[in-house]
Amino acid sequence: MKKTRIFLVLLVCLIGHWGMDAQKVGSSPEYIKALTTEWEGERFKDGRPRVSDALLERLKKIRIEEAWGYLRGKGYNNQYEGGWKIIHPEGVMTGRVVTAQYMPLRPDLDQYIKLQGAKEKRDTVGGSNSWPIEMLVKGDVYVADGYGRIIDGTLIGSNLGNAIYANSQNGVVFDGGVRDLGGLLEIEGFNGWYRDEDPSYLQEQMLTTINAPIRIGRAAVLPGDVVLANRHGTIFIPSHYVAELVISSEVVALRDEFGFQRLREKKYTAGQIDTKWTSEIKSDFLNWLKDYPDGKLPMTRKELDAHLKKKNY
Repeated sequence: MKKTRIFLVLLVCLIGHWGMDAQKVGSSPEYIKALTTEWEGERFKDGRPRVSDALLERLKKIRIEEAWGYLRGKGYNNQYEGGWKIIHPEGVMTGRVVTAQYMPLRPDLDQYIKLQGAKEKRDTVGGSNSWPIEMLVKGDVYVADGYGRIIDGTLIGSNLGNAIYANSQNGVVFDGGVRDLGGLLEIEGFNGWYRDEDPSYLQEQMLTTINAPIRIGRAAVLPGDVVLANRHGTIFIPSHYVAELVISSEVVALRDEFGFQRLREKKYTAGQIDTKWTSEIKSDFLNWLKDYPDGKLPMTRKELDAHLKKKNY
């Protein structure tokens, strides 16, 4: 019944958006809220869910495979994309997503977008590819659907890269190209996941929407999702699942640590550890956790106990 109500609210909002706000470049806060109805926490003025900085920091230690497995268990099978080039491959980036969609240049539509951008009080002196950058706040990640275009479709160079980092203190995920990679490498703290580099500048591509649903390769991405990006790929997490995903993955890491230790001690066989645990092993794990130093736990003891109780340990 609850899911039916949510669907109807979303449908009404979508119809309203298509009928009234479809001409806008930037999505309205009401539309973003309609896309993210399951989020119950704080929001930004633009409507995006405001997942806490503390959770973003903890998420950096989560493995892509663990996050992927959790989301698959919830029925979210299309949240991962790989095959990236990375400015700093050793880096890990998390953040709240601001989306942008680009399309091949069509003069009449491009002219309309520029006129509409002026009505929305956007900077019309430079290119429209600066508009999403102007909206970024600390902790955001600029995620752009550039449909894989490299030549004449480079979304940023070092100037815009510096502007992105100044606003977000973070980086980008671009299904497209970048230019002046040497300059981007010099921006301390900035990172990016992109398809390739090219010296050409943006001239056969145009911005169409900001903070609307986009596709990044095989992943569906909404504004306000949280991205986890590392050398193993990118995964886009619905905001309402971030907290549970983080602690679930942290407990999986603790289980692995316990299992590896017991295997080295030869207390259990690999078959016993690698299958559903017996009550004896579960009890041993809980006792092992009691002796685990609080200062080394990735979560608070209270969070851990609540999670274990919820999972019937």
